Amino acid sequence: MRELIAAAFLVFGALFMLLAGLGMVRLPDLFLRLQAAAKAATFGVGGLLGAAAVALWSLSVVARVLLTLIFIFAITPVATQLIARAAFRAGVPLWERTRENDLEQRRSPPGPRKPRHGAFPDDA
Repeated sequence: MRELIAAAFLVFGALFMLLAGLGMVRLPDLFLRLQAAAKAATFGVGGLLGAAAVALWSLSVVARVLLTLIFIFAITPVATQLIARAAFRAGVPLWERTRENDLEQRRSPPGPRKPRHGAFPDDA
C-alpha cells in the first residue's frame, strides 16, 4: 500500500515538474516564467519529497522532509518576489500583451538609491 501512495506522489510531483518545465519554455516573458517556476516547481518538489517520506517511512526521513517542505514553501514566494522586483527595477520589458502594470507609477530610476532623511534611527 505504501508503494502505491509513494507512486501517486511521484506521478503528482513529476507532472508538476513537467508543467514547470513547459511553463519555462512556453511563456513569453521573465515574469510569467518566474510564476511558472515558483508555483509548479514548488508543488513538484513537494510531491517528490512526499514520495520519499512515504516510501522510506522513518522518523528522521519524515522530519527532514517536513522541515524541507516548510522551508521551500516559505522561501520560494519571497525569493520569487525579490527576483521579480529586481528585474522590474532593472527595466526588464514586460510582454507586449500585458495590460496592467501596478508598479509603473512607483518605478524608481535604475542605479543606487539615496536614503531618505530620517530613514534610520541614528539620523538626526
